[in-house]
Amino acid sequence: MNVTMQEYVAERGELLFGQVRKIRETSVESVREAFTGSAETLKALKSPVRTIARSGVKLSTVSQATVQNLIELQSDVVTAALNDVALRLERATRAENIVEFVREQIELTPATRARVVEDANRAVAIFKTAGKEFRNVAVHAVEMLSDKAKAEVATAAKPIRRKAKAAGRKPAKRARKAA
Repeated sequence: MNVTMQEYVAERGELLFGQVRKIRETSVESVREAFTGSAETLKALKSPVRTIARSGVKLSTVSQATVQNLIELQSDVVTAALNDVALRLERATRAENIVEFVREQIELTPATRARVVEDANRAVAIFKTAGKEFRNVAVHAVEMLSDKAKAEVATAAKPIRRKAKAAGRKPAKRARKAA
């Protein structure tokens, strides 16, 4: 009985050892596959990062041009306002009475109104152009990223051929010979 027990324990030990070896081998394969997949994913990130970086540079350029145009507009607005005030003061000094003073100031009002409207239209045009350029950069970036994502999905959708696992039992020929 002791011998039978030892044989049983030895048999079960070998079986357990085989299962442990099988688990170890499959876990190594799983880890290798995971690392390979992770490496491929990291390599695939290079392109989206470049696309985003280029888009950031383009956005910076658009932003800089917009600010430059706004500063130039502000300079023109301030210069025109100072010239307008100087003209009003000159006319005020030439006026001989209050009626002439008021008439001169009223005559200058349409020109001032037109200048203010023109300046406002220029500001709107600057912002409109900047908005279109920002949108174009964003659309381009999204298209580039979505095209690459679609390509990756198409690649991932292809079936992966894996090696067939070895059968756990002996082939029929070997089993017949052993019998």
